[in-house]
Order: sequence, then C-alpha cells, then structure tokens
Amino acid sequence: MEILDIAGLIKGASKGEGLGNQFLANIREVDAIIHVVRCFVDDNVVHVDGSVNPVRDKEIIDTELIFKDMETVEKRLDNLRRQAKSAEKEALRAVENAEKILRHLESGQPARTADLDDEGQQLVQSMFLLTAKPILYVCNVDEAAVLTGNKHTQAFEQSVAAENAEVILISAEIEAEIAQLETREERLEFLETMGLHEPGVNRLIKACYHLLNLITYFTAGEKEVRAWTIHRGMKAPQAAGVIHTDFERGFIRAEVIKYDVFVQYGSEHAVKEAGKMNVEGKEYVVGDGDVMHFRFNV
Repeated sequence: MEILDIAGLIKGASKGEGLGNQFLANIREVDAIIHVVRCFVDDNVVHVDGSVNPVRDKEIIDTELIFKDMETVEKRLDNLRRQAKSAEKEALRAVENAEKILRHLESGQPARTADLDDEGQQLVQSMFLLTAKPILYVCNVDEAAVLTGNKHTQAFEQSVAAENAEVILISAEIEAEIAQLETREERLEFLETMGLHEPGVNRLIKACYHLLNLITYFTAGEKEVRAWTIHRGMKAPQAAGVIHTDFERGFIRAEVIKYDVFVQYGSEHAVKEAGKMNVEGKEYVVGDGDVMHFRFNV
C-alpha cells in the first residue's frame, strides 16, 4: 500500500484556482482518499481561512470534487444522449443512470452514496469519478484530544455520520515525537505515558486495509518470513499468484495454519504434531493472517 501526500485544495480548484486541475488529476489516479482535517487550535499554526472549522474545510473539498464530477458526468451524458438516439435499451438505460448520478451530485452528495443498480455502478467506475472513491477521515488533534476528541471532532463526526465512513483521531505532533525515538522500548514507554496502545500510523494502516478490503497472509521458511497483501475473498490459487504466476498456474494444494493456532502452539512442528495444520484445495478462501505453504507443479 502506497500513501501519497497531495497538496491541499482551495475554493475554486475545480475552475483552476491554486493547483486546481493538477490536484484533481492526482486524486483521479488513487484507489481511495484519506482526508485529513485540522481539529486543533494553535496560534502558531496559521489556518488558510483564519479559523479552525473542520466541517467547513471538508465542505470546501467536497464542493470542489463534486463540481469536477458534475463536469465529467455532463460530458459523458452528452455522448450517451447522442448514442441513445438509436433507441437501444442499453443506451437509454445508460442515459437514465447518468441523469440520476448528475441529480445526486447536484444535490451536493458524493457519487459513492448514490443508490444505483449494477449498471449504474459500472457507469460510475468507468467515469473515474472523484467522489466515488472510498474515503477515510483523519482528524488531526492535539495531545489532549487524541483519546477522547474535542468539540471540533464531535462536530465533524456528526457532519459525516450519514456517509458511513470511518473517522480516526491522530495527533501528528505525537507521531512526529514517536518517529524521533530510536528504540522500540522508548516508543512503547512514550506511548504508555500518552495512554496509547499503538502509534497512530498503525491505526491508519489498519483503517486503510479495511477501506480497501485488503488482508495479509504469511509464508515462512528457514531464511525469512514474508507478509503478502491480497484482496479479501481471494481463493488460494489467486493468493499464490501474488508471489509468482507459476504458483497459481500449477497450484496443487495449500498447507494452512491459522494465525491464532500458530500463536497457541508456537511452531510449525508443534502445530503439525497436534494435527492442526489444514490441507486446502483450489476453492479455499484465504483468511486474514493465514500462514501458508503452497504446493505447485509447472
């Protein structure tokens, strides 16, 4: 998973203000959006709009993205209407779906919340709409609010409640301090003094995996242990193909140890002795944390 830091968006970006089209082009290439909103007050850190208001900041971003999506849909709709003159049912349905998407955007709602059938969803995907991308909100707070939030995070969470999007609290200030500590012991001690169980960046990664529907499985040998990222729901041959296409092409079976079982018994040998290692075929759906050994023949 690669996280890209894209420069901020200002009012009027959809019309070319600020970085404008360059910013929007960068967003179009990503699989999901992490929207970081400022939820802390610090007179030494100037806000571009003069005050801290995460709800307003989010609405500015949303408006610019929606305007850009409306422009995209209108262009596609013009083409679809020309095609629909043939009166083919498929072309007419495409026009209906595009009009529905446009009305939804015009009401100020992102494309990802539109109630569409499968054809409508395919149309949305084909247009690479910015507001169709899944989104994670990160509230950047000060140290005092990292556990329980503050009035800004509460107002923000209320404003996005209908989106069914995850909101997490992270203090960039704390994360910067953790990054400067050299040893794991120092980091753990620092986290304990803050009342935290893990760094915010860990929670961010987990939230992104959930957002993108990703899981991890492991392979282990004498020389190394590797973690492999796959989409949830992948079957064993496809998961093996992430390592090498030959593994998928010549897949025979997979020897699988569940993560909790491995932790319980402490070693592969002990798991085998207890009869807890499973042998799975081509229809096995890989679980998060599975420890796997693939048998293949090409």
